[in-house]
Amino acid sequence: MRLAEQDLSVLVDEWIDWATAASLLGVTVGKVRTMIREHELAAAVPPGIKGQHIPALFIQDGLPVKGLGGLLHVLHDGGYDDREIIAWLFLDDDLPGRPIDALRENRGSEVKRRAQAMAL
Repeated sequence: MRLAEQDLSVLVDEWIDWATAASLLGVTVGKVRTMIREHELAAAVPPGIKGQHIPALFIQDGLPVKGLGGLLHVLHDGGYDDREIIAWLFLDDDLPGRPIDALRENRGSEVKRRAQAMAL
């Protein structure tokens, strides 16, 4: 199944709106919008939820997960959109586990290598 066809409501357990993200990050909603536009964060419209939301796991200890911004840039440069990137990050991979879990556990080197290979 293509990334664009993945059901995000099955893959992502918890979504947060931009206001909640802003509160967790200690910034304004406008700054969250800028962070999404500049690929520091990614957002999508989950099934059954109105408006764009951010996966809650993208924020850790008051900051975007370490390495997320660079990964988003690589995959955007490779032609992937936010929805596809979110799906890929939350799909079970053989890292072990999901790429988002590897990033959160500071095991991002292999995730970045695979992202670079995908973007080619």
